[in-house]
Amino acid sequence: MDAAPRKHLRLSGGTKLAFVSAGDPAAPAVLLMHGFASSADTFRDVIPALAEVAHVIAPDLPGYGASEPLEQPSFDAFGEAVFELLAHLNVGPRHVYLHDWGAPVGLHVAMKEPDAVLGLIVQNANAHRSGFGPQWADTLTYWAHPNAKNEAASLTFLNYEGVRAQYVEGVPSDVAARISPEVWEEDWRIMQLPGRMETQRALLLDYGKYVARFGEISEYLAGRQPPAVMVWGRHDAFFEIDETVSWMQDLPRMESHVLDGGHFLLETHAAPAAAIFRKFVAETAAAPKAGR
Repeated sequence: MDAAPRKHLRLSGGTKLAFVSAGDPAAPAVLLMHGFASSADTFRDVIPALAEVAHVIAPDLPGYGASEPLEQPSFDAFGEAVFELLAHLNVGPRHVYLHDWGAPVGLHVAMKEPDAVLGLIVQNANAHRSGFGPQWADTLTYWAHPNAKNEAASLTFLNYEGVRAQYVEGVPSDVAARISPEVWEEDWRIMQLPGRMETQRALLLDYGKYVARFGEISEYLAGRQPPAVMVWGRHDAFFEIDETVSWMQDLPRMESHVLDGGHFLLETHAAPAAAIFRKFVAETAAAPKAGR
């Protein structure tokens, strides 16, 4: 696995934020938000194609990849770190990519500056209760009753096998065989660095606050109707396929693609996904802006 070269920004609080940028800064911007337990490297195979038509910005969220952890990690704090990066790069209107843990960060950015959103790219990102299946039972209990016992039950994924499962659980064997173990091995290496496990524990609890805002998020989507495209790995073991319908109900004009991959769809379907993203960026950049 070839990691993209990183640039670095020292945030106002002193934390180092690593990021990848590519393409013409004058082109339409695309902000790529990765999920657990990855980094900007999850986009390594789509960035070159996107950079031909867009200014691509892909941060390592704090505590992931080459970025240092925040003292008080939360998805809103991550969103504010992203705003600092956007200001540093002088990025104006942008497309926002939502995936997994990156969804609450990306939606924080989108909803705080809705007029700056050129479009949303949704890839295995949960923003409705329909995305939660039986596998979330312990976590739902923890959010309702946040004590030490329930926390321990909900954190059983914080180990090597749990990180590996993000890539291969529920994925047909022939598809999973196309994913290099290097990706989860690198994720696990980073997770063992100082402050990273503390970040994961804080974010799991904070995700419950994000879930509590699902009604507000649905109102934003339905009311603003941002241009959107969905690319979904149908074998996702963590978010139910019913979640795709909920997105389409909020965004009835959204173009949707369900592909034969898993939660980390870009590990196996980067080429078709990149073609979809490029087409979407080109079309939204050329389309007249509708009144809002």
